[in-house]
Order: sequence, then C-alpha cells, then structure tokens
Amino acid sequence: MLDHISESDKKVYTLIRNHLVHGLDAPTLREINEVTERSSPRSAVLSLERLEKAGLIRRAGRRIRLTSPSLESNSSVSTVNVPLVGSIAAGAPMLAEENVEAVISVSTALARPGSQYFLLRVAGTSMNEAKVGGEKIEDGSIVLVRKQPSADNGDIVVALIDDAATVKVLERKNGMVILRPKSSDPKYMPIVLTNNCIIQGVVVGVLPPDLY
Repeated sequence: MLDHISESDKKVYTLIRNHLVHGLDAPTLREINEVTERSSPRSAVLSLERLEKAGLIRRAGRRIRLTSPSLESNSSVSTVNVPLVGSIAAGAPMLAEENVEAVISVSTALARPGSQYFLLRVAGTSMNEAKVGGEKIEDGSIVLVRKQPSADNGDIVVALIDDAATVKVLERKNGMVILRPKSSDPKYMPIVLTNNCIIQGVVVGVLPPDLY
C-alpha cells in the first residue's frame, strides 16, 4: 500500500503529521499546495482523498486524524502503534483531551508488549527538571505513558483530579497523596490531596524530538 504513495502525497502526509503531532490544526488547502508547489484547491483535496483511500488518514469535515504511524515500510526496528491523545498540563492541571490526534510508531524497547500505552503532549514547565530515559520533560514534550491504576512513590504519574489531568511525581504520606513538581521555576508548588486522585498511568519514556 505505502509503496504506491507518490512523493507529493508523502509530503502532504508529513505536513499533516507534523501539524497534528505538535498540537496544531490540520493544514489548510493553501498550506498543502505550498508543499506540493501547486495552486488549485482541488489538487489539495485530491491529495487528501488519496491519502484517505490509502488508509493513512481519516477525515470528518475539516478534522483530519492520522491512522498510520509511518511511511517507512522497511524498518528493521520492532515497533507498536501508540495513540497520541492530546495535551496534559505540567504546570497547572488542565482538562485532559481524550481524542486521538495521531498514531505514532514507538519502539518496543520503550512500549514493551503486554501493557497498554498512550502518548500525551506536556504543556508547561513544572516538570522540566525531571528526566526519563535521559530525556527531560520539557514544555511540548511527548511522554509515553504505561496505562495502570496505581504507582509507587517516586514514580512520575499521570493523575486525574476532578476531570483534569497533570504530570507530577507521586508521593504518599500520612494518608495524603502529594503530587510534586520538579521544576527550575520555584513558582510551582506541590498538590496535596486526600481523595479524588485517580492514577491514569506512569510515564515510562519521553520521545526524542527527532521522532516527532
């Protein structure tokens, strides 16, 4: 299937992927024409139709969703498809976006078989001193999360608080749950809870920037 995608359509796919993975709206027809060096809106529409027919994207009105992680068909690295489900706050908690924005190919060295994983884009700098696998959790980082309902002290977790999600270091102490930031900015303070804290998963990796 991928072998029959034209170089022009690959450029369009890459443009769409870059937009969605970085939390931007899908590219406009004009932006698509800029990368294909064409001028007709119909040309852009036809390219989208071909990508959809090839199973690489899905369209619903102006919304575009990626359904295939990569155009590389001969990779020797074992990978799994992991959904990117929106942004999560690493500053102040914000409402989690549970809509899949893209599907990204992740090495099984990170996303090991036997567990469920999802990806989240971090917003804010409250965890910019934290490292996972040698990569810092910066504003805009995409973190790999192993889905699980519990975690140990010291784990970096995705926690749900009154329908809002945040990334913090977990600590349990004297019957309380403390979600601690790890930031170079002293304005960030621990979040102390006695209830209403749901662990959605544990951060097990940070995707290197060159992967997205």
